[in-house]
Amino acid sequence: MKKLYVGNLSFDASEDELRQLFEPHGAVESAKLATDRDTGRTRGFGFVEMTNNDEAEAAIAALNGSEVGGRALIVNEARPKSSGSGRGGFGGGHSRGGGRSGGGGRGGSRW
Repeated sequence: MKKLYVGNLSFDASEDELRQLFEPHGAVESAKLATDRDTGRTRGFGFVEMTNNDEAEAAIAALNGSEVGGRALIVNEARPKSSGSGRGGFGGGHSRGGGRSGGGGRGGSRW
């Protein structure tokens, strides 16, 4: 069994279309598109699992760089998921400062 990464897909692509793209090259175990967890929209890439390694290599050779829907596909062997979330740095959306925006322009003491 070999898992393939498929990138640069149309955002309108479906999992059925992804499966149909690979089936001429061999038996497809699964075809999954990555979706945005907030909007549910596809993220332009997915994964295909093929049962036979030789067929998977043939699919990579045939489809990598091929044009589908006006986009050049990227097809290669998927790398194992790294440990951790893959998102470094700080969480977003938090204010970092004392937000008194004052205004009024009166130059005197507040009290």
